[in-house]
Amino acid sequence: MAPAKNRPASATAGIMETMHDGRLEPREGKAAAPLRTVRFPANRGGRDFAVGDIHGCFDKLEIALQAIRFSPSRDRLFSVGDLVDRGPQSAAVLDWLQRPWFHAIRGNHELMTWRRASGNPLPDIDHVAHGGAWLDHCDEATRARLAAALAALPLAIEVDTAEGMVGLVHADFPYDDWQAIHAPGFDADDEAACLWSVERFRLRYTQPVRNLRALVHGHMTLPRPLQLGNVHYIDTGGWREGGRFTLLDLHTLKPHRS
Repeated sequence: MAPAKNRPASATAGIMETMHDGRLEPREGKAAAPLRTVRFPANRGGRDFAVGDIHGCFDKLEIALQAIRFSPSRDRLFSVGDLVDRGPQSAAVLDWLQRPWFHAIRGNHELMTWRRASGNPLPDIDHVAHGGAWLDHCDEATRARLAAALAALPLAIEVDTAEGMVGLVHADFPYDDWQAIHAPGFDADDEAACLWSVERFRLRYTQPVRNLRALVHGHMTLPRPLQLGNVHYIDTGGWREGGRFTLLDLHTLKPHRS
């Protein structure tokens, strides 16, 4: 059974903010707000990588970037979400989100964190039990900054490459056509599937997602990268003791494990 819904997908993209050098710019007279998708133009002068779940292990990520000779002046790094919880440096996410070459989408742990940091925790979910105890050690000002920064992350990122567009969504995508994410009918249940679902992985569903060169997920922690159709799973437990980060080159779709 396909995880995709039989709901028609509009071929017309939703209203998006303009991009300049890969950075989001709000329209004049309009406050910046969380977007469903953010699109990045092709990187003509360097490499683009996607990294699996980080979970507050930013020092380990730095070592992985050194191993591939990552150049902050030329290269870009895209996170598939779950930047926080479980690891020792979750609060460092505030620094990383300010780096001009680092871009992230929202994972379910970002959702849990910003909701609890803003005093509106998700019902029936114990964030502390999911690695969120670190938040209790943050002062009020830091919690407010975390809530604002994590709430502003988009649900998805689109990256142009010479071979076609690559999409990033944290956990799953409930359609066989990428254009569905831009359709008016893409609803709260669809967004929840993008953050929490493992249906495509559970079914080992290999139908490619149309109108997309490749789709990249984290969320499912696996011993090695996995590809189902044109969908790539790259959380290989770099945040675990003894685990390794997978860095997927978005130009070649070749994974590097460090």
